[in-house]
Amino acid sequence: MQIWNTVIQALQLLTALTMIGLVLIQHGKGADMGASFGSGASGSLFGASGSANFLSRSTAACAAVFFACTLALAFSSNEGRASAPLGGGGSVLDRAAPAASAPAAVIPGVAPAASLPQTGVPAAIPAPVAAPASGTK
Repeated sequence: MQIWNTVIQALQLLTALTMIGLVLIQHGKGADMGASFGSGASGSLFGASGSANFLSRSTAACAAVFFACTLALAFSSNEGRASAPLGGGGSVLDRAAPAASAPAAVIPGVAPAASLPQTGVPAAIPAPVAAPASGTK
């Protein structure tokens, strides 16, 4: 099964590079406007309008192969997890490990939470301590 994943990945890479090349070769819709002013850019290897038809169809074919490879890789990567224990067929969020709790930040001049009274009401945040005046004016 690993050999098929490698073949599909190689095919996907080749079709992606081919599709990029085909898109870069094509000229935009406004490219014919310059040809009408005498730049002569409309003459090409495939003729004035033949290139758009050939290149657009080959780009669409490459896109179809690329999407088929993407779907095949997606299904093959999830193939072994469907019967795995502990909810292997669920979503990524169902399989996510619990986050480790970060240590509490120590703020100078503020009492730790363990020494505050447990009244059920959150403690007020103390006002910041002003910096001492330098004495020179």
